[in-house]
Amino acid sequence: MNKKIKKIFSKKNKSKIICLTSYSKNIAEEADKYADIILVGDSLGSVLYNHNTTRKVTLTNMIEHSKSVRLGVKKSLMVVDMPYNSYKSKNLALKNAKKIIKETKCDAVKLEGGKNILEQVKFLIKNKIPVMGHLGLLPQTNKGKFKSKGRTSKEKKKILSDSILLQNSGVFSIVLECVKTSTAMQITKALKIPTIGIGSSVHCDGQVLVTDDLVGLNNTKIRFVKKFINMKKYLNLGFKKFTSEVKSKKYPSKKYSY
Repeated sequence: MNKKIKKIFSKKNKSKIICLTSYSKNIAEEADKYADIILVGDSLGSVLYNHNTTRKVTLTNMIEHSKSVRLGVKKSLMVVDMPYNSYKSKNLALKNAKKIIKETKCDAVKLEGGKNILEQVKFLIKNKIPVMGHLGLLPQTNKGKFKSKGRTSKEKKKILSDSILLQNSGVFSIVLECVKTSTAMQITKALKIPTIGIGSSVHCDGQVLVTDDLVGLNNTKIRFVKKFINMKKYLNLGFKKFTSEVKSKKYPSKKYSY
């Protein structure tokens, strides 16, 4: 276990873990000042490419954006999502995880699923590749609308069982997405490893949000998204000033000309 992962692990039941997404160096540099974990999420499919599903995100997409993010990360643990179909078998998972780590210099990878991907998770960890888990709503396999998970006793038992299986396999943390509050609380209490919530209540050991969502660049209406600032307002202000100065011939002045 490397130092950065040990630090995340040590925060369990002590202090909240901050996880932010980044898809480029410029955003990563700023996020790195506050985050414990920077996640290069396959959410970049919808955020940057306007895909209606993360299934369209490729390994090349993830690697290229992660290489940029790496340039901006100095202190945070950098985790990269393994995209859909990149870990269908344990050998494919290892091949692609090695490629991601070699080309991006990231610290860990994240896989979606529980019992169904246990063989892959164990194989990666056996080969010294740190893994973050992801349970609850699974965007790569989700069909239809965003619905919270862990509401029925059957769902609750499955997510709890999967979380324990992942923990016993050696993952260092688990993202819980859209998991009902009582279920998220039970899982967090039952596990020795940290849980990172997204739409899964304050009871998780940490929280993650898509950066573009929290700064107001997206018009998403997803319940768990809180817009902490309206970046569109500042973009409009900058564009308006630029347009005005160009039209009035104030820009570029001698100061900004060669």
